Amino acid sequence: MDHFTYKDGVLHAEDVSLVDIAATVGTPVYVYSAATLTRHFKLFEEALGWAESHLICFAIKSNSNLAVLKLLGDLGAGMDVVSGGEYLRAKAAGLPGERIVFSGVGKTREEIALVLDGGIRQFNVESEPELQAISELAAARGLRAPIALRVNPDVDAKTHEKIATGKSENKFGIPIAKARDVYAMAAALPGIDIVGVDVHIGSQLTDLEPFEQAFLKVAELTRALRADGHDIRRLDLGGGLGIPYERSNSAPPLPIEYGEVIKRTVGDLGCEIEIEPGRLISGNAGILVSSVVYLKEGEGRDFLILDAAMNDLVRPSMYGAYHDIVPVQEAAAGVEQAPVDIVGPVCETGDTFAKARQMPPVAAGDLVAFRSAGAYGAVMASEYNSRPLIPEVLVQGDHFAVIRQRPSYEEMLSRDSIPEWL
Repeated sequence: MDHFTYKDGVLHAEDVSLVDIAATVGTPVYVYSAATLTRHFKLFEEALGWAESHLICFAIKSNSNLAVLKLLGDLGAGMDVVSGGEYLRAKAAGLPGERIVFSGVGKTREEIALVLDGGIRQFNVESEPELQAISELAAARGLRAPIALRVNPDVDAKTHEKIATGKSENKFGIPIAKARDVYAMAAALPGIDIVGVDVHIGSQLTDLEPFEQAFLKVAELTRALRADGHDIRRLDLGGGLGIPYERSNSAPPLPIEYGEVIKRTVGDLGCEIEIEPGRLISGNAGILVSSVVYLKEGEGRDFLILDAAMNDLVRPSMYGAYHDIVPVQEAAAGVEQAPVDIVGPVCETGDTFAKARQMPPVAAGDLVAFRSAGAYGAVMASEYNSRPLIPEVLVQGDHFAVIRQRPSYEEMLSRDSIPEWL
């Protein structure tokens, strides 16, 4: 469920017309709903209500706007970060170190030092060299860094190959068969405090079976590690639960069902439970609003050319991802639709959002909205073709605020410099 609905024939974000936002801010523009973000976070809270101790860490990589992070942090969320920059974003949004988890396969020594100095809940460690670097840097500060090893359970997440992370050929984590040896190594290091086990098998999962397989392996490993003398008191089970990009398709599992799988597989271990959802919290909480620039008749196909492009929303070009695209002015009931290729202005054939998509009639200057664009939209945007990053807007009830401005061409150009010798 989201809070983007038609009212009097116009698509609204909560109680604000998208026509009004576009007129004020311009297009393209990302628009987020505070009510939807809040609702989705609370669904995960309800799903883990059975756990005596738990923390829902929002995956910042899905949407890193400070206003979004502040809203979720105020609701009690922790943050899952994968870079020093994301760590500083979480801090800037008001999150204390004890509610921030640092994941990622390539943490640099500079990033590790930054996080140790600023405070951290735990490092999710991906390799032996990383473990040694953390220990060295922590011991030099007189600290013992809290860590969980990310184990790779070799489970097929049944998702897109570019967002699967839990199979043996993926770059993430330590093979689960090797985990006990690496935990023994960690226990011998002076700057390490073992607190738990971490697993994350992929993103946009629409089937609970891979989660169950992975969590059962984590439960077995936890019992073995405790028998080895390790104080495993926390399980970080990652994120990955999918959202319904195509509304005509069957809905993915609900958070409450996901929570039941966690309870059934690891609930008897008495561990604190951490999860790291991103897409399911932010995905359907955002849309991308764009204007129609031209209607172009081609040879055997027609093109709907928008002012949004692949640099603004790269998912369709990168993953072949689907987004519902709807007119902001509601189409009349029963109006005839026709197939069009929906494209942007970037000089790449890959700048295509949809092919032969059935659409009601629209004209140049009309607005369209890409649904389910709140995750991996603005965060993956670029300035390719020297197109400035587009603004972001947060709506709450009947008012809205620009939470990231569109830079001017002058601001964009000012980041470059020409050396004196040219």
